[in-house]
Amino acid sequence: MFNGIIYNQGIIKGLKKNPRYISGSLVLEIISNIKLKKSDIGESVSCDGVCLTLIGIGKKSFFFYLSKETIKRSNFKKAKIGKSINIEKSLNHGQKISGHYVQGHVDTTSKIKNIKIVQRSWTIDFEIKKLFKKYIVEKGSISINGVSLTISKLTKKGFQVTVIPHTLKLTNLIKLKKGDLVNIEFDIFSKYLLNITS
Repeated sequence: MFNGIIYNQGIIKGLKKNPRYISGSLVLEIISNIKLKKSDIGESVSCDGVCLTLIGIGKKSFFFYLSKETIKRSNFKKAKIGKSINIEKSLNHGQKISGHYVQGHVDTTSKIKNIKIVQRSWTIDFEIKKLFKKYIVEKGSISINGVSLTISKLTKKGFQVTVIPHTLKLTNLIKLKKGDLVNIEFDIFSKYLLNITS
């Protein structure tokens, strides 16, 4: 479990097939200044909002397992060497929750339709498939590339968020541009409530 508050980033150094794993899966190598140790191997880490298992630690990099299903559902299918990645360690019991509960179970991807800069803050329009619109509500929470954000407005084809300068400074959202694909995780409570009442 994560809370979508990002303090660390990393850079993709490698994406390789590994014969030890299922066909179609990959091993992701990330260079980062985040503090992870040997005893953390096997634990979950949020990489651009995707809950990945730490499988190895190198001299200056970390290795994660990317399953075929994860690649299919996330923007890792478009990942390239050198891409910036938001990284968050899983929460410890009793830790302060500043964002919202994020599982790292990405629901889908979304394409950026427009970015408008107003007094250093960014207003970003996202497009999503019609079947997912039931999960979004104005002023509700959403995870975008692992960042906990608030939906500021619903639009005809998706939704809009406003990202403040502090969040832009700490995350890879500052590198986004029109047409980019981002990872989306809808609020867990909206998904469970809809499932119960439907």
